[in-house]
Amino acid sequence: MKTVYIGMSADLLHPGHLNIIEKAREIGDEIIVGLLTDKAIASYKRLPYMSWEQRKIVVENVKGVTKVVPQETLDYVPNLLRLKPDYVLHGDDWKTGPQQETRQRVIEVMKQWGGQVIDIPYTEGISSSALNQALKSIGTTPAIRAMRLKRLIENKEIVTICEAHNGLSALIVENASVKENGKKLEFDGIWLSSLTQSAAKAKPDIGYLDTTSRTDVLNDILEVTTKPIIYDADSGGPTEHFVFTVRSLERLGVSAVIIEDKIGLKRNSLFGTEVEQTQDTIPNFCQKIKAGHAARVTDTFMIIARIESLILNAGMEDAIARAKAYLEAGADGIMIHSRKTDGEEIKEFCRLYNQLPNRKPLVVVPSAYNHIYESELAELGVNIVIYANQLLRAAYPAMMNAATSILQHHRAKEASDDFCMKLKDIITLIPGSC
Repeated sequence: MKTVYIGMSADLLHPGHLNIIEKAREIGDEIIVGLLTDKAIASYKRLPYMSWEQRKIVVENVKGVTKVVPQETLDYVPNLLRLKPDYVLHGDDWKTGPQQETRQRVIEVMKQWGGQVIDIPYTEGISSSALNQALKSIGTTPAIRAMRLKRLIENKEIVTICEAHNGLSALIVENASVKENGKKLEFDGIWLSSLTQSAAKAKPDIGYLDTTSRTDVLNDILEVTTKPIIYDADSGGPTEHFVFTVRSLERLGVSAVIIEDKIGLKRNSLFGTEVEQTQDTIPNFCQKIKAGHAARVTDTFMIIARIESLILNAGMEDAIARAKAYLEAGADGIMIHSRKTDGEEIKEFCRLYNQLPNRKPLVVVPSAYNHIYESELAELGVNIVIYANQLLRAAYPAMMNAATSILQHHRAKEASDDFCMKLKDIITLIPGSC
C-alpha cells in the first residue's frame, strides 16, 4: 500500500486540484488530503468562503480521496511525522516564492523514511485569484456576510476593521491590500461610524441622523462589498427603538451592533468631560442589552456593549464592574474606549478584563493611542481593532489641497497632476462602469 499526502485549502476546488489528485491516484493506493483549517488559511490570506467542515464534505467526495485530515498550520511537518506517507504531491508553484522554505522542510522530513516529494506542473489557465475576484463581483448573501465576523474572531489572532462612510470608501476597505512576507494583508471588515457618516453629510455628531437615513448609506455599502459590517448605533436610543434597530440590521446581514452606555444628547467621546455627558445606570443599560438579545433571530448577530467609564473619569473599577454586568446581561462582546494617548489605561483594563470568568471578545478603537501595534493589542487579549475615522480624516485634507490648488493656479492641471487619481481609474473603480 502506497500512501500519498496532498495539502490544500480547497475553498475553490478547480481543475488544478483535480489534476493533482488524479496524479496521486496513478502512484498511490491511499490518498490523504491535509485540509488546511480556517485558522491556518487566515494566517496568510483571507478567511475561506466555506468553513473547514463544508470544505471537508466537498473534498472527501472527490473520486480517489480516501481520507481528509486537518492540517492545523501551513507547515506540513506535524502531519507528515504522524502519517509517514510515501509521497507528497504539490503544484510546482511552491518551488519559487514564499513557499520555497515549506517545500524544503517537507523534502528533509520525507528523507527520514525514504519518502518522495513530487512537483506537479502548474495547470495553465487556472487562477485562484481570478476565481476569487469573480466571486466578489457576484456578491454575497446577508446570512453568509453576517456569520463571517464570528468566524474571523474564532480563526484570527486579531480582526482588523476600518471605517466607511459611503459606498466609495467602503470599496476602499473592501479592496485595499498589501503583501508582507508572502502574506496578503487586508482589512477584515467595515465599521459604519456614526461620527464619519454625520461628518460626510456635514451634520454635527450629536445623533442627528436617524436610522432610516443611515440605513440608506448602509444599503449603498452592502451593494458593493462582501466583508462583514459592524454598525455604530451610539446609545441605541430608547430600548423600544433599539429592538427595531436590531431586527433591521440583522435582516440586512450586518454582523454586529455596538451601543454605548450613555444617555441624553449624543456627544463625541473624545471630548471626555469637557462637554456634558451622562453615563447610563448599569441596570438600565443591562435591560437594553437583554431586550436587543431577545429581539434577534439568530445568535450569529452580535450585540457589543461599549463602556464609557474611562472616558468620563468614572475609574477602572467602574469599567470592570460594568463589563462583568453587561456580559452577564447577554452582551456578545465588550468595547472599551479611552482618550488617553499613552494607552496605559487600556492595557490595565485588558489585564483585568482577561480575568473575568465570562470573558467574551474585546474591541478597542485606538484613535488616541494610535502608536500601539496590532501585535501588541493581540498580546493584550484584544480580539477586534477598529480604525474608526482615518479614511474620512484623510479625504478632507486631500480635497482641500486640490481645491486650493485650483484657486492658486486658476486651472485644474496642478490639482489633477498632484492630488487626483486619473479620471479613467475612478470610473473603472466602480463595478459595472465599463
